[in-house]
Amino acid sequence: MAWLWLEAALPLGIIAGMLCAAGNIQYFIHKGVHGRPKHIGNDMWDVAMERRDKKLMEIASGSSAPSN
Repeated sequence: MAWLWLEAALPLGIIAGMLCAAGNIQYFIHKGVHGRPKHIGNDMWDVAMERRDKKLMEIASGSSAPSN
C-alpha cells in the first residue's frame, strides 16, 4: 500500500510535463514570429492603446529632428 501513490504520480508527471512543454512551445513560437512575448489578457482596449502609443512615438521621433 505504501507504493500505491507512485502508480498515479508517474502519469500525472507525464501529463504535467506535456502541458509545460506545450506552453513553452507556444511561447517560443509566438516570440519568434512577433519578436516579443504575448501579452496575457490583451483585449481591444489594450490593442487600441498600443496603436495609439506607437503612433505617438512615431510622431515624437519624427518631430525631434532639427527643423531648418
